Amino acid sequence: MQLTIHEASRLLKEKKLSSLELTRDYLERIKQVEPKVRAFVTVTDVLALERARQADELIAAGKAGPLTGIPIAIKDVICTRGIKTTCSSKMLENFVPPYDATVMEKLNACGAVMVGKANMDEFAMGSSTENSALFVTHNPWDLDRVPGGSSGGSAVAVAAGEAIGALGSDTGGSIRQPAGFCSVVGLKPTYGRVSRYGLVAFASSLDQIGPLTQDVTDCALLLNAIAGHDKRDSTSVPEPVPDYTQCLKTDLKGLHLGIPKEYYVEGMQPEVAAAMQAAIKKLGELGATIEEVSLPHTPYSLAVYYIIAPSEASANLARYDGVKYGFSYQGDTMWESMEKTRENGFGPEVKRRIMIGTYALSAGYYDAWYLKAQKVRTLIRREFDAVFEKYDALITPTSPTVPFKIGEKTDDPLAMYLSDVCTLPINIAGVPAISIPAGFADGLPIGMQIIGKHFREETLLRVAYAYEQGTEWHKRKAGI
Repeated sequence: MQLTIHEASRLLKEKKLSSLELTRDYLERIKQVEPKVRAFVTVTDVLALERARQADELIAAGKAGPLTGIPIAIKDVICTRGIKTTCSSKMLENFVPPYDATVMEKLNACGAVMVGKANMDEFAMGSSTENSALFVTHNPWDLDRVPGGSSGGSAVAVAAGEAIGALGSDTGGSIRQPAGFCSVVGLKPTYGRVSRYGLVAFASSLDQIGPLTQDVTDCALLLNAIAGHDKRDSTSVPEPVPDYTQCLKTDLKGLHLGIPKEYYVEGMQPEVAAAMQAAIKKLGELGATIEEVSLPHTPYSLAVYYIIAPSEASANLARYDGVKYGFSYQGDTMWESMEKTRENGFGPEVKRRIMIGTYALSAGYYDAWYLKAQKVRTLIRREFDAVFEKYDALITPTSPTVPFKIGEKTDDPLAMYLSDVCTLPINIAGVPAISIPAGFADGLPIGMQIIGKHFREETLLRVAYAYEQGTEWHKRKAGI
């Protein structure tokens, strides 16, 4: 249950293991630990075994790739043909898509084996997976603590050994923050690097699909499979996709890394600050030149995000009216039906963000809130562009704290929002970032975030790989 993708792929090609055996083992593992962690909304055991048989045929024919026969978990916000895609919401509790998302088409073409759809915060709105309308997912490092969100189920599936890799989505930190909380690797690619076709929309100018894995090599392999232009997605960029595994080196000579002082916020846990200082020292020992830098508009990112994201959510979620698909309440009038559908179909956090977004877009407030937020967003993006003229990557904590206890912040939405303070600016600017394991505090994981230039994921992976190989953090596994 601790095999990486590249290790399992080698064993499959050497015929020391079959995909059917591997998949059965992971399905059995899911049965063992799922009552404790609750990572999956749907376990696709029948489909997984069929896909595993097909993978074994590809391997026998010498047509296998690095992901052929590998058990993968998919966040339940990514459309899967013939398999329920609920977004962990009562609104889509019984929705079965008639088509696959582009990333699913690519994984299926690679021969990957989907073992299930992972739990998440409803419609990807949250930082703890407590906002799922179905159930709460638990952190395998401490079952009383959150796994992060909104891709908490995907991160837990990897950390608990229920899948070798996973896909999540990231709107303001929803891959990186749970990766940090669960001590796995999570990458948010450049906006436009991976197709969003088939990703149920939350905030269309911020959402991006990315991998969650046990190590950096696996992350590169999954990104190889899902990256690339898609004509069905108007925001997909026709940028060449390199082989990301070719950039993995064990030294950082020649690289300039910046330490943005605004990310080391007041209120950061001392243990997180200490872990980051140790990580920065290690990066220097690996050959990188390191300097402090300033991104002065960073403090405005939280406010900008919580105007833009809810505004886009308000527009995107208007489609759930009880008429076309999804949950429908049958009232005495059309207006009662629509009102009751949304009242009973959406959870509290989704309603909160729809109301904020609708207010920000309303007449008399659009210029004061939404338009102003877009202008500040431009300033934040330009600030990143200016810094990256000199530096190859930036180093920050993934989160200012270790995983918090379940229920600790559910009554204080603002405190919950602050847990994403280090990850939000990256989505606002559209740049890529990766979270990797960087230490522990009282047995709880600490993540380090590496931020890079647009479409330079290979630089992030190089820095992440060198640090990973120079430390032991990625070798520690949750003892569940």
